[in-house]
Formats: sequence, C-alpha cells, structure tokens
Amino acid sequence: MPRNKRLASWLLIGTLGGAAAAAEGGNAPFTVEDLVLLKRISDPQLSPDGRRVAFVQRETDLDANKGRTSLWLLDLTPGTAPPRRLTDVRANDSSPRWSPDSRTLYFLSTRSGSSQVWRLPLSGGDAQRVTDYPLEVGALKVSPRGDLLALSMEVFPDCATLECTRERLSGRASDKASGRTYERLFIRHWDTWSNGTRSHLFTAQLAPGGAAAIDVSKGFDADIPGKPFGGDEDFAFSPDGRSLVFSARIAGRTEPWSTNFDLFQAPVDGSAAPENLTAGNRAWDAQPVFLANGDLAWLAQERPGFEADRFHIMLKDAHTGAVRSLTGSWDRSVHQLGATPDGKTLLASVDELGQTALYRVDPKTGAPVRLVARGSVEAFSAGRERVVFARADLGGPAELYSVALRAGEPVRLTDANRELIAGRRMGAFEQFNFRGWNDETVYGYLVKPYGFEPARRYPIAFVVHGGPQVSFGNLWTYRWNAQAFAGGGYAVVMIDFHGTPGYGQAFTDSISRDWGGKPLIDLQKGLTAAIEKYPWLDGERACALGASYGGFMMNWIEGNWPDRFRCIVNHDG
Repeated sequence: MPRNKRLASWLLIGTLGGAAAAAEGGNAPFTVEDLVLLKRISDPQLSPDGRRVAFVQRETDLDANKGRTSLWLLDLTPGTAPPRRLTDVRANDSSPRWSPDSRTLYFLSTRSGSSQVWRLPLSGGDAQRVTDYPLEVGALKVSPRGDLLALSMEVFPDCATLECTRERLSGRASDKASGRTYERLFIRHWDTWSNGTRSHLFTAQLAPGGAAAIDVSKGFDADIPGKPFGGDEDFAFSPDGRSLVFSARIAGRTEPWSTNFDLFQAPVDGSAAPENLTAGNRAWDAQPVFLANGDLAWLAQERPGFEADRFHIMLKDAHTGAVRSLTGSWDRSVHQLGATPDGKTLLASVDELGQTALYRVDPKTGAPVRLVARGSVEAFSAGRERVVFARADLGGPAELYSVALRAGEPVRLTDANRELIAGRRMGAFEQFNFRGWNDETVYGYLVKPYGFEPARRYPIAFVVHGGPQVSFGNLWTYRWNAQAFAGGGYAVVMIDFHGTPGYGQAFTDSISRDWGGKPLIDLQKGLTAAIEKYPWLDGERACALGASYGGFMMNWIEGNWPDRFRCIVNHDG
C-alpha cells in the first residue's frame, strides 16, 4: 500500500485541480464554479385551489459575492407557460404563503432593510408591506381564515415590548466593551453566538392599519421555532384559527443535552398561558399538523436525550382526546409531515435505503403507501388530488415535480438549470451493496468520473459522511458534492456505514458508543467491495475525505488504517 500519505486541511479546489480532465467540445466537466452558479429551488407551496405553486429560487450574484432569493409562480394547468418570476429586487424574498382564497401571496422580504412581511396580489400591482416591526421577522404562517399572521421574532424574554429588545441590542452594539459573560449553555449555535434573545411566536391581525404583535409564548425560556434549523413546521394554526400549537423545549440548564421538546397550545389572542399537550413524553415532539376535522398529528420520539431516535406519527382525536401512534410498527423515521386540505391523507418523507422517499399515510389505519421512491424529496406541499415536491439526486439539483395522491409516476414541472447542465457531462451513478460488519448488508454509492472509459483506471475520492446519523445517499449537496469530484477526474465512492438512517432503527442505533468500530469495518469492506466490483477503480490512488464526524473518521483512519490512502482530508473533525 502507498506510504506517501498526508493529513491535509480541506482544500476542495486544489484537490480537484490535481486530477482535472480537459473539456471535450460542449461536454465540459462539472466544476466547483458550476456548483456555485446553480439555481436552487426550494419551499414549494401549492395554492389552496390546487391550480398554482409558488416557490423560492436562489441565484448567485458573483459581483456582490452573495446569494439572492426571489419568488416564482407556476400555473399547473396543462399547456400553460413555464414558471415566471414574481419578485425581482436587489434583496431577498422568501417564505411564500398563500391566502385562503389563493389570490394573495404573503412572504418575507428584506427590501425595506430588515426582514418583514409583505403581500403580493396576484391579480396585479406591486407588493405591499404588511409589517414594520423594529425587529426582524423569522418565520411566517397565515391563519385558515386569512385574518391572522403567525410569525417569529427574536426578543429578550423579560422585555415587555419589541422596542425594548431593539433598544437593548442597539445599546450593546454601541458599547465599547465587547466581552460577554455566559452563565449557562448554549454559548452559540454553529457560527452564531447566543446573545440572550429567544425566538418567540407572535400573532398579528391582518387588518387595515395593522395591529400590534401579540406574544403567545410570552415568558417562555425557549425558542420557537427551535434553533438553529427550525422553521414554520414548528407551529400550526387550529382549523378554526383560534389557537396555535407549537413545539418548544423548556429545559433550563439541561437544554444542550435535552431533546424534551413538547407541544403547547395557546389562544391566538394571548389570553391564556400555553397548555402542554405532551407532558407525558420526555422525548422529542415536533411538527404539529392539524387535520380538517380538528385531529392533531405530530412526530414523536420515544427515548429522551437521543436525537437520532426514530420519529413516528402520533394522532390525537379532537373529540375524545385519545392519543395513538399511527406508525409505531413502521421501521422508518419521518423527516417532514404534512396533510391534504381535506384531512383525509397524511404525507411523510422518510429516509429509505439511500433515498428520501415520499409516502401517503392513512390517518385511520396508519398504513403507508409509497408515492415517490427514487431520489431525495427535500420538501413537499399537498393538495386534494396531488402533491408538489422538490426532488434532487446525485445527478443534479432539486427541481419541482407533481405526483397524484392515488396513482401514477411523478411529472417534472421545472428545469431551472437546463442550460448549465446541458453543457456538462455529469458522472453516471449507481448504488451497490456488500457484506459489512457482522456480515450485515451495507449500501454505498459510486459516481463515475468525467469522460469515463472502462479501459482506463481512475483515482478514488473516498468520501465519508458526517453526522454520523445522516446519509450520503441519492441526494444533491452544495458542500461535499460528488459531481464536483467526478468532474475533476475522480471516481467517487461513498458508504452508508452502520449508524446511517434509512436502514432500520437498529442499524442507526448500532453506532452508539462504537464511533470508530463498526463504521470503520464497513468503510474498509466497502472500499474493497467497490474495487472488486468496478475493476477500473485504481486502489493505489485513493484519497479519503470527510467533514464533521467524517473528519473524526479521517483522524481515526490515520491511526487505525494508516497505509491505505495517498492522502487524508480532514475538515471540521
């Protein structure tokens, strides 16, 4: 085995440049620059009448060194025009949310200098500002009757007004002393330092002249939505619009290691303290979704403190108060939960054997029926007869699709990156499996290099995922992108080792307290299996790369599998 190995910091451009292949007349390799320039589609929102879908598209402004988001609209009537841009300003527009009559879009925009709520009448006319708060709005929903907004803002819990929070933050900004004292965790989430504010949930009347925001979570020592990744999936209006249910973690000094998020219900006028609906479950309760008849569905875990536990669907009967698990026997963990407007069907996206699949679930029986099997369903919005969803795979970024609730194949709706992708030769990809730790079946993916010729031999980028309870499955990522490596002339091998979700909860649990054991065996056996299956892989020219847990594994490989790779790239491990 090669002895000339080195432990490197993460230098993506340099790593790819060393194996770059020449472009061949119109079939150029996919590059990091291409990755940056791709248009990114997200947050599809089907109109209540089912006729149109609004979505967000992000584009890169290279001159300003920024990404900019705008709103787009697609008419779903067969034979109609392609998507059209709704907003085009030098700001960021996001979070499109429909009025109940499908005539107006509410959205968040920074065009006024801070993130506020705006509305756009689709019959014509300019966007109009709805809110003008002294603080930025972070998440948004419109009530079923269209008379209220639910929105989040960062406030100091002991401040009685929004202006109090603004003044305190302004005072800190002008203070010459920048030191800060922390008496409890969290100190920061990822790259954002905690400043003592909490994300609270507010309501505001949609009336001429506006109305003051009412903090329905007043006094809560918790973030709604939860930080750092929570959004409007963390709260929901009741069908009559009189109350909100939200997910929050009140854990005091144990917050950093607690997963005890509970569901709370509060009147929209703030006239009563929120009621804890799930106090009996000390594990995670999330994503409340009301059915049309008032029944409440949500996602729940069972083991306190274990954030990689399986999320299953719970249902509370609106009339009897009885609570039951709909999917307790289904060995899949739900990512996103939704419901059709008539409440007759639940929708759920789940990790499944290297894919992120979409299912419909019967709220009476809990029986799941798969609607979308391949690729990674990143987001969806359900109507009475169909679901619109964003799906990506290893071959390209997310585009919008539609699938009927009862039968049929998905129909592609958008092709935002057609021109760029058409000029690139993307690497073909496929899934393979082998016998890993304890002779159990383990899956992996292989992506062929640019200009692949079976008679040649190619160096290997052996990419190890982070998490560790996440998957390097059939998905598209803007960080460790397999096609960027393939465009640089590398064959890419990725293993979903023990600990990865989507292969049953026991498989996910197996990594606990064995961070370097089973996964390393899977990686060793997986690389060997790939080289045996694909003889054009050059095992003498292999580089291992990983970030986060993958970075930890790079260090582990350096100490426990030291002579296998020409280079080892550790990022953030």
